[in-house]
Amino acid sequence: MSYDVNTIRSHFPSLDTGIAYFDGPGGSQVPDVVGAAIAEAITKPISNRNVNTESEKNAEEIVLEFRKAVGDLIDVDPAGVVYGRSWTQLSYDFSRTLAKNWGPGDEIVVSRLDHDSNIRPWIQAAEAVGATVRWAEFDIDTSELTVAAVEAVLSNKTKLVAITGAGNTLGTRPDLKSIGIAVHKIGALFFVDGVHLTPHAAISAKDIGADFFGFSFYKLMGPHCAALAASPALLNTLNNDKLLPSTSNVPEKFEFGTLPYELMAGCIAAVNFIADMAPGTGSNRREKIVNSMHALEKYEDELLVYMESAIKALPGVTMYGHAAHRTPTIYFSFAGRDSSEIYKAMASKKVNLPAHNFYALEVSRKLGLDDAGALRAGLAPYSTHDDVDRLITGLKEILS
Repeated sequence: MSYDVNTIRSHFPSLDTGIAYFDGPGGSQVPDVVGAAIAEAITKPISNRNVNTESEKNAEEIVLEFRKAVGDLIDVDPAGVVYGRSWTQLSYDFSRTLAKNWGPGDEIVVSRLDHDSNIRPWIQAAEAVGATVRWAEFDIDTSELTVAAVEAVLSNKTKLVAITGAGNTLGTRPDLKSIGIAVHKIGALFFVDGVHLTPHAAISAKDIGADFFGFSFYKLMGPHCAALAASPALLNTLNNDKLLPSTSNVPEKFEFGTLPYELMAGCIAAVNFIADMAPGTGSNRREKIVNSMHALEKYEDELLVYMESAIKALPGVTMYGHAAHRTPTIYFSFAGRDSSEIYKAMASKKVNLPAHNFYALEVSRKLGLDDAGALRAGLAPYSTHDDVDRLITGLKEILS
Protein backbone atom coordinates (compact mmCIF):
# COMPACT_ATOMS: atom_id res chain seq x y z
CA MET A 1 0.00 0.00 0.00
CA SER A 2 1.69 3.19 -1.20
CA TYR A 3 0.73 6.82 -1.50
CA ASP A 4 2.18 8.66 -4.50
CA VAL A 5 1.36 12.33 -3.99
CA ASN A 6 2.75 13.32 -7.39
CA THR A 7 0.37 10.96 -9.16
CA ILE A 8 -2.48 12.34 -7.07
CA ARG A 9 -1.51 15.92 -7.93
CA SER A 10 -1.51 15.21 -11.66
CA HIS A 11 -5.31 14.97 -11.54
CA PHE A 12 -5.87 18.50 -10.16
CA PRO A 13 -5.91 21.21 -12.85
CA SER A 14 -6.08 23.95 -10.19
CA LEU A 15 -2.59 23.01 -9.01
CA ASP A 16 -1.22 24.22 -12.35
CA THR A 17 -1.76 27.77 -11.11
CA GLY A 18 1.21 27.38 -8.77
CA ILE A 19 -0.88 28.08 -5.68
CA ALA A 20 -0.04 26.23 -2.46
CA TYR A 21 -3.38 25.37 -0.86
CA PHE A 22 -3.70 25.22 2.92
CA ASP A 23 -7.42 26.03 2.82
CA GLY A 24 -8.61 22.44 2.33
CA PRO A 25 -10.62 22.41 5.60
CA GLY A 26 -12.83 25.06 4.03
CA GLY A 27 -13.10 23.25 0.70
CA SER A 28 -10.68 21.06 -1.23
CA GLN A 29 -9.54 21.31 -4.81
CA VAL A 30 -11.27 18.98 -7.27
CA PRO A 31 -9.73 16.32 -9.54
CA ASP A 32 -10.34 16.21 -13.27
CA VAL A 33 -12.40 13.01 -13.11
CA VAL A 34 -14.99 14.72 -10.92
CA GLY A 35 -15.39 17.60 -13.35
CA ALA A 36 -15.68 15.16 -16.24
CA ALA A 37 -18.37 13.14 -14.45
CA ILE A 38 -20.42 16.28 -13.76
CA ALA A 39 -20.14 17.39 -17.39
CA GLU A 40 -21.12 13.97 -18.72
CA ALA A 41 -24.15 13.65 -16.45
CA ILE A 42 -25.55 17.09 -17.20
CA THR A 43 -25.17 16.74 -20.98
CA LYS A 44 -26.39 13.18 -21.56
CA PRO A 45 -30.13 12.35 -21.66
CA ILE A 46 -31.48 13.23 -18.21
CA SER A 47 -34.89 13.92 -16.68
CA ASN A 48 -36.86 13.21 -13.52
CA ARG A 49 -36.25 9.74 -12.09
CA ASN A 50 -38.16 6.74 -13.39
CA VAL A 51 -37.50 3.47 -15.20
CA ASN A 52 -39.14 3.93 -18.60
CA THR A 53 -37.27 6.38 -20.83
CA GLU A 54 -33.51 6.49 -21.27
CA SER A 55 -33.28 9.88 -19.58
CA GLU A 56 -35.34 8.66 -16.60
CA LYS A 57 -33.16 5.57 -16.24
CA ASN A 58 -29.99 7.69 -16.31
CA ALA A 59 -31.27 9.82 -13.43
CA GLU A 60 -32.39 6.79 -11.43
CA GLU A 61 -29.04 5.07 -11.90
CA ILE A 62 -27.10 8.12 -10.71
CA VAL A 63 -29.17 8.43 -7.53
CA LEU A 64 -28.80 4.76 -6.64
CA GLU A 65 -25.07 4.81 -7.38
CA PHE A 66 -24.70 7.95 -5.24
CA ARG A 67 -26.24 6.15 -2.27
CA LYS A 68 -24.01 3.12 -2.83
CA ALA A 69 -20.91 5.32 -3.04
CA VAL A 70 -21.72 7.02 0.27
CA GLY A 71 -22.48 3.62 1.76
CA ASP A 72 -19.02 2.38 0.79
CA LEU A 73 -17.31 5.57 1.93
CA ILE A 74 -18.66 5.66 5.50
CA ASP A 75 -19.87 2.06 5.94
CA VAL A 76 -23.63 2.57 6.06
CA ASP A 77 -26.74 1.09 4.44
CA PRO A 78 -27.24 2.91 1.10
CA ALA A 79 -30.99 2.85 1.74
CA GLY A 80 -30.44 5.30 4.60
CA VAL A 81 -28.37 7.86 2.67
CA VAL A 82 -29.94 11.31 2.31
CA TYR A 83 -28.65 13.88 -0.19
CA GLY A 84 -28.41 17.49 0.99
CA ARG A 85 -27.48 20.85 -0.52
CA SER A 86 -25.07 21.42 2.39
CA TRP A 87 -24.31 20.03 5.82
CA THR A 88 -25.85 23.10 7.43
CA GLN A 89 -29.06 22.51 5.49
CA LEU A 90 -29.17 18.86 6.56
CA SER A 91 -28.51 19.78 10.21
CA TYR A 92 -31.37 22.27 10.18
CA ASP A 93 -33.74 19.86 8.44
CA PHE A 94 -33.09 17.05 10.90
CA SER A 95 -33.00 19.25 14.00
CA ARG A 96 -36.48 20.56 13.17
CA THR A 97 -37.74 17.06 12.45
CA LEU A 98 -36.29 15.49 15.59
CA ALA A 99 -37.54 18.40 17.73
CA LYS A 100 -41.11 17.37 16.93
CA ASN A 101 -40.60 14.70 19.63
CA TRP A 102 -39.06 17.05 22.24
CA GLY A 103 -40.63 19.26 24.82
CA PRO A 104 -40.09 20.99 28.18
CA GLY A 105 -37.93 18.88 30.46
CA ASP A 106 -36.04 17.23 27.60
CA GLU A 107 -32.32 17.94 27.19
CA ILE A 108 -30.08 18.26 24.13
CA VAL A 109 -26.27 18.14 24.39
CA VAL A 110 -23.96 20.12 22.11
CA SER A 111 -20.20 20.59 22.22
CA ARG A 112 -18.17 23.77 22.50
CA LEU A 113 -15.66 22.18 20.08
CA ASP A 114 -18.03 22.12 17.13
CA HIS A 115 -18.62 24.13 13.98
CA ASP A 116 -21.73 26.24 14.48
CA SER A 117 -23.69 24.09 12.02
CA ASN A 118 -23.72 21.34 14.67
CA ILE A 119 -24.61 23.76 17.46
CA ARG A 120 -27.03 26.48 16.41
CA PRO A 121 -29.62 24.27 14.66
CA TRP A 122 -29.95 22.19 17.84
CA ILE A 123 -30.11 25.23 20.12
CA GLN A 124 -32.76 26.89 17.99
CA ALA A 125 -34.80 23.69 17.64
CA ALA A 126 -34.64 23.11 21.41
CA GLU A 127 -35.67 26.69 22.16
CA ALA A 128 -38.65 26.39 19.82
CA VAL A 129 -40.12 23.52 21.86
CA GLY A 130 -38.93 24.50 25.33
CA ALA A 131 -36.19 21.87 25.65
CA THR A 132 -32.95 22.54 27.53
CA VAL A 133 -29.48 22.73 25.95
CA ARG A 134 -26.45 21.48 27.87
CA TRP A 135 -22.84 22.07 26.84
CA ALA A 136 -19.98 19.55 26.70
CA GLU A 137 -16.77 21.55 27.17
CA PHE A 138 -13.35 20.87 25.66
CA ASP A 139 -10.24 21.41 27.80
CA ILE A 140 -8.59 24.69 26.84
CA ASP A 141 -5.09 23.43 27.72
CA THR A 142 -5.19 20.04 26.00
CA SER A 143 -7.84 20.83 23.34
CA GLU A 144 -9.42 17.48 24.22
CA LEU A 145 -13.14 16.77 24.35
CA THR A 146 -13.21 13.75 26.65
CA VAL A 147 -15.81 11.09 27.21
CA ALA A 148 -16.00 12.28 30.83
CA ALA A 149 -16.84 15.81 29.67
CA VAL A 150 -19.76 14.46 27.66
CA GLU A 151 -20.91 12.09 30.39
CA ALA A 152 -20.95 15.00 32.85
CA VAL A 153 -23.88 16.57 30.99
CA LEU A 154 -25.85 13.41 30.20
CA SER A 155 -28.97 12.46 32.11
CA ASN A 156 -32.10 10.37 31.73
CA LYS A 157 -33.65 13.50 30.18
CA THR A 158 -31.14 13.61 27.30
CA LYS A 159 -32.76 13.08 23.92
CA LEU A 160 -29.85 13.74 21.56
CA VAL A 161 -26.10 14.38 21.68
CA ALA A 162 -24.49 16.26 18.78
CA ILE A 163 -20.70 15.92 18.60
CA THR A 164 -18.14 16.60 15.90
CA GLY A 165 -15.92 13.85 14.53
CA ALA A 166 -13.07 16.37 14.46
CA GLY A 167 -12.87 20.04 15.36
CA ASN A 168 -12.52 22.06 12.18
CA THR A 169 -10.05 24.53 13.75
CA LEU A 170 -8.25 22.63 16.52
CA GLY A 171 -8.36 19.30 14.70
CA THR A 172 -9.31 17.44 17.91
CA ARG A 173 -10.70 13.97 17.26
CA PRO A 174 -12.91 12.91 20.19
CA ASP A 175 -13.26 9.24 21.06
CA LEU A 176 -16.52 8.86 19.16
CA LYS A 177 -17.00 5.17 19.82
CA SER A 178 -16.77 5.59 23.61
CA ILE A 179 -19.00 8.66 23.50
CA GLY A 180 -21.53 6.74 21.44
CA ILE A 181 -21.61 3.95 24.03
CA ALA A 182 -22.24 6.50 26.78
CA VAL A 183 -24.98 8.19 24.77
CA HIS A 184 -26.78 4.95 23.99
CA LYS A 185 -26.48 3.81 27.60
CA ILE A 186 -28.93 6.54 28.61
CA GLY A 187 -31.14 5.94 25.58
CA ALA A 188 -30.32 9.07 23.57
CA LEU A 189 -29.53 9.51 19.88
CA PHE A 190 -25.98 10.21 18.71
CA PHE A 191 -25.61 12.75 15.88
CA VAL A 192 -22.08 13.03 14.46
CA ASP A 193 -20.81 15.87 12.27
CA GLY A 194 -18.20 14.14 10.13
CA VAL A 195 -17.44 17.11 7.87
CA HIS A 196 -13.85 17.67 9.03
CA LEU A 197 -13.08 14.04 9.89
CA THR A 198 -14.20 12.26 6.72
CA PRO A 199 -11.51 13.78 4.43
CA HIS A 200 -8.75 12.50 6.71
CA ALA A 201 -9.72 9.07 8.05
CA ALA A 202 -11.34 5.77 7.16
CA ILE A 203 -14.88 6.04 8.51
CA SER A 204 -17.23 3.35 9.77
CA ALA A 205 -20.37 4.97 11.11
CA LYS A 206 -21.44 1.49 12.24
CA ASP A 207 -18.31 1.01 14.34
CA ILE A 208 -18.59 4.53 15.76
CA GLY A 209 -22.17 3.82 16.79
CA ALA A 210 -23.50 7.00 15.20
CA ASP A 211 -27.26 7.11 14.77
CA PHE A 212 -26.71 9.93 12.28
CA PHE A 213 -23.45 10.61 10.44
CA GLY A 214 -22.89 13.16 7.71
CA PHE A 215 -20.28 15.09 5.77
CA SER A 216 -19.74 17.60 2.97
CA PHE A 217 -18.48 16.36 -0.37
CA TYR A 218 -16.70 19.58 -1.23
CA LYS A 219 -14.32 18.97 1.68
CA LEU A 220 -13.16 15.71 0.09
CA MET A 221 -12.61 16.56 -3.55
CA GLY A 222 -16.22 16.57 -4.66
CA PRO A 223 -18.85 19.15 -5.63
CA HIS A 224 -20.65 21.50 -3.26
CA CYS A 225 -23.19 19.26 -1.54
CA ALA A 226 -23.51 16.93 1.43
CA ALA A 227 -24.89 13.61 2.64
CA LEU A 228 -26.35 12.30 5.87
CA ALA A 229 -26.86 8.65 6.74
CA ALA A 230 -28.96 6.82 9.31
CA SER A 231 -30.55 3.41 9.44
CA PRO A 232 -33.66 3.17 7.24
CA ALA A 233 -35.57 1.90 10.28
CA LEU A 234 -34.71 5.04 12.26
CA LEU A 235 -35.53 7.32 9.34
CA ASN A 236 -38.91 5.63 9.02
CA THR A 237 -39.80 6.76 12.55
CA LEU A 238 -39.30 10.45 11.67
CA ASN A 239 -42.11 12.62 10.37
CA ASN A 240 -40.65 15.59 8.53
CA ASP A 241 -42.42 18.48 6.85
CA LYS A 242 -42.81 17.87 3.13
CA LEU A 243 -45.11 18.50 0.18
CA LEU A 244 -48.33 16.46 0.19
CA PRO A 245 -47.78 14.76 -3.21
CA SER A 246 -44.16 13.87 -2.47
CA THR A 247 -43.24 10.35 -1.47
CA SER A 248 -43.20 9.08 2.10
CA ASN A 249 -40.52 6.54 1.25
CA VAL A 250 -37.11 6.64 2.94
CA PRO A 251 -34.73 8.25 2.15
CA GLU A 252 -36.54 10.22 -0.59
CA LYS A 253 -38.96 11.91 1.79
CA PHE A 254 -36.07 13.95 3.21
CA GLU A 255 -34.92 15.15 -0.23
CA PHE A 256 -36.90 18.11 -1.50
CA GLY A 257 -37.52 18.83 -5.17
CA THR A 258 -35.65 17.41 -8.14
CA LEU A 259 -32.19 16.20 -7.20
CA PRO A 260 -29.07 17.65 -8.93
CA TYR A 261 -28.05 14.48 -10.74
CA GLU A 262 -24.89 16.04 -12.14
CA LEU A 263 -23.59 16.85 -8.64
CA MET A 264 -24.42 13.35 -7.46
CA ALA A 265 -22.45 11.98 -10.42
CA GLY A 266 -19.52 14.13 -9.31
CA CYS A 267 -19.80 12.67 -5.81
CA ILE A 268 -19.64 9.13 -7.20
CA ALA A 269 -16.50 10.07 -9.13
CA ALA A 270 -14.95 11.58 -5.99
CA VAL A 271 -15.53 8.37 -4.03
CA ASN A 272 -14.04 6.31 -6.86
CA PHE A 273 -11.04 8.64 -6.95
CA ILE A 274 -10.52 8.13 -3.22
CA ALA A 275 -10.74 4.36 -3.67
CA ASP A 276 -7.91 4.50 -6.20
CA MET A 277 -5.52 6.77 -4.26
CA ALA A 278 -3.53 3.73 -3.08
CA PRO A 279 -3.81 1.44 -6.13
CA GLY A 280 -3.63 -2.33 -6.02
CA THR A 281 -5.23 -2.79 -2.61
CA GLY A 282 -8.62 -4.24 -1.73
CA SER A 283 -11.02 -6.58 -3.51
CA ASN A 284 -13.99 -4.19 -3.53
CA ARG A 285 -14.59 -0.45 -3.36
CA ARG A 286 -15.11 -0.36 0.42
CA GLU A 287 -11.82 -2.16 1.05
CA LYS A 288 -10.02 0.09 -1.41
CA ILE A 289 -11.41 3.20 0.30
CA VAL A 290 -10.27 2.00 3.72
CA ASN A 291 -6.78 1.17 2.44
CA SER A 292 -6.50 4.47 0.57
CA MET A 293 -7.58 6.48 3.60
CA HIS A 294 -5.13 4.63 5.84
CA ALA A 295 -2.35 5.43 3.37
CA LEU A 296 -3.46 9.08 3.19
CA GLU A 297 -3.67 9.37 6.97
CA LYS A 298 -0.13 8.05 7.36
CA TYR A 299 1.13 10.50 4.71
CA GLU A 300 -0.70 13.48 6.22
CA ASP A 301 0.39 12.63 9.77
CA GLU A 302 4.04 12.63 8.72
CA LEU A 303 3.64 15.89 6.81
CA LEU A 304 1.82 17.42 9.80
CA VAL A 305 4.80 16.71 12.05
CA TYR A 306 7.05 18.51 9.58
CA MET A 307 4.68 21.50 9.26
CA GLU A 308 3.98 21.77 12.98
CA SER A 309 7.66 21.71 13.88
CA ALA A 310 8.42 24.47 11.37
CA ILE A 311 5.54 26.69 12.53
CA LYS A 312 6.48 26.22 16.20
CA ALA A 313 9.93 27.63 15.42
CA LEU A 314 8.53 30.92 14.12
CA PRO A 315 8.86 33.99 16.40
CA GLY A 316 5.85 35.03 18.46
CA VAL A 317 3.67 32.13 17.44
CA THR A 318 0.84 30.72 19.56
CA MET A 319 -0.59 27.36 18.55
CA TYR A 320 -4.02 26.35 19.79
CA GLY A 321 -4.53 22.68 18.93
CA HIS A 322 -2.85 20.24 21.32
CA ALA A 323 -4.95 17.07 21.23
CA ALA A 324 -3.03 13.82 20.98
CA HIS A 325 -5.33 12.53 18.22
CA ARG A 326 -6.23 15.11 15.60
CA THR A 327 -6.51 15.87 11.91
CA PRO A 328 -3.65 17.56 9.97
CA THR A 329 -4.87 21.03 10.92
CA ILE A 330 -3.01 23.81 12.73
CA TYR A 331 -4.71 26.87 14.24
CA PHE A 332 -2.29 29.61 15.20
CA SER A 333 -1.58 33.33 15.52
CA PHE A 334 1.37 35.68 16.02
CA ALA A 335 1.79 38.15 18.85
CA GLY A 336 1.08 41.71 17.78
CA ARG A 337 0.12 40.71 14.25
CA ASP A 338 -3.31 40.79 12.62
CA SER A 339 -4.06 37.30 11.28
CA SER A 340 -6.24 38.67 8.48
CA GLU A 341 -3.38 40.87 7.26
CA ILE A 342 -1.05 37.87 7.22
CA TYR A 343 -3.66 35.96 5.24
CA LYS A 344 -3.78 38.73 2.62
CA ALA A 345 0.01 38.99 2.45
CA MET A 346 0.37 35.23 1.99
CA ALA A 347 -2.21 35.32 -0.82
CA SER A 348 0.09 37.69 -2.71
CA LYS A 349 2.72 34.94 -2.49
CA LYS A 350 0.24 32.42 -3.95
CA VAL A 351 -0.11 30.61 -0.64
CA ASN A 352 -3.69 30.15 0.57
CA LEU A 353 -3.58 30.51 4.35
CA PRO A 354 -6.98 31.77 5.51
CA ALA A 355 -7.73 33.51 8.81
CA HIS A 356 -11.14 33.48 10.50
CA ASN A 357 -13.16 31.78 13.20
CA PHE A 358 -14.27 29.39 10.43
CA TYR A 359 -17.73 29.18 12.00
CA ALA A 360 -16.23 27.48 15.07
CA LEU A 361 -17.40 30.54 16.93
CA GLU A 362 -17.54 28.91 20.36
CA VAL A 363 -13.95 27.70 20.00
CA SER A 364 -12.68 31.11 18.95
CA ARG A 365 -14.39 32.88 21.84
CA LYS A 366 -13.26 30.33 24.41
CA LEU A 367 -9.65 30.72 23.26
CA GLY A 368 -9.89 34.49 23.70
CA LEU A 369 -9.69 35.15 19.97
CA ASP A 370 -13.14 36.76 19.91
CA ASP A 371 -14.90 36.50 16.57
CA ALA A 372 -11.80 37.31 14.47
CA GLY A 373 -10.23 33.91 15.03
CA ALA A 374 -6.76 32.95 13.86
CA LEU A 375 -4.82 31.46 10.94
CA ARG A 376 -5.56 27.90 9.88
CA ALA A 377 -3.24 25.66 7.87
CA GLY A 378 -4.81 22.40 6.76
CA LEU A 379 -3.32 19.59 4.71
CA ALA A 380 -5.08 17.83 1.86
CA PRO A 381 -4.34 14.76 -0.33
CA TYR A 382 -2.32 16.93 -2.73
CA SER A 383 -0.21 18.75 -0.09
CA THR A 384 3.59 18.36 -0.29
CA HIS A 385 6.76 19.21 1.62
CA ASP A 386 7.39 21.89 -0.99
CA ASP A 387 4.03 23.48 -0.16
CA VAL A 388 4.97 23.53 3.52
CA ASP A 389 8.36 25.06 2.73
CA ARG A 390 6.63 27.83 0.76
CA LEU A 391 4.27 28.40 3.70
CA ILE A 392 7.14 28.76 6.16
CA THR A 393 9.27 30.92 3.84
CA GLY A 394 6.34 33.24 3.26
CA LEU A 395 5.57 33.57 6.95
CA LYS A 396 9.22 34.30 7.76
CA GLU A 397 9.31 37.06 5.16
CA ILE A 398 6.13 38.65 6.47
CA LEU A 399 7.12 38.40 10.12
CA SER A 400 10.49 39.98 9.44
